[in-house]
Amino acid sequence: MLHHDYTTTETSTQTRTVPRQRWMALLARAPLPWLETHLATQCEGDVQWLRPLETGLMMVQGRAGGSGQRFNLGEVRVTRCVLKPDAAHTGCQQVGVAYVMGGSHRHAQLAALADALLQEPALHAHWSSALLQPLQQIQDAQAQQKNAQAQATRVEFFTVAREAGSGPDDEGDF
Repeated sequence: MLHHDYTTTETSTQTRTVPRQRWMALLARAPLPWLETHLATQCEGDVQWLRPLETGLMMVQGRAGGSGQRFNLGEVRVTRCVLKPDAAHTGCQQVGVAYVMGGSHRHAQLAALADALLQEPALHAHWSSALLQPLQQIQDAQAQQKNAQAQATRVEFFTVAREAGSGPDDEGDF
């Protein structure tokens, strides 16, 4: 009787897709001027559009409390494309895909180009260090800054309740 270990297959598939999912998310959130600076020279050759740039709406779902039932929150604008860069110019034979929030066609084009370059085995190490590592650092710094701003406005309600109930008129009410 043949036995197939699906766990190994799933794990190897996840190992291959998780890094790409991460870099696609980084590229989708990357600032456009930053992508222009790092990738503009790679766009000089002809690009084969497998799915041309298009902008549409996508439904976003939310959950009450993060764990409740899903509900439709609203629609967001999304731009997507699929391209194959000029192999003679970039040295890349891969197909790049991008979905970015908003209507920036250039952002989607540069993100798809970066996706293609990162998939090329011979180019991956270079583009990973040139694009992904700095982008991750930028986005981590932004997240820490937002977290610090949120912590600065945080109110400790338990402490506020104790302080409010600590007056001479409020003894025994708490």
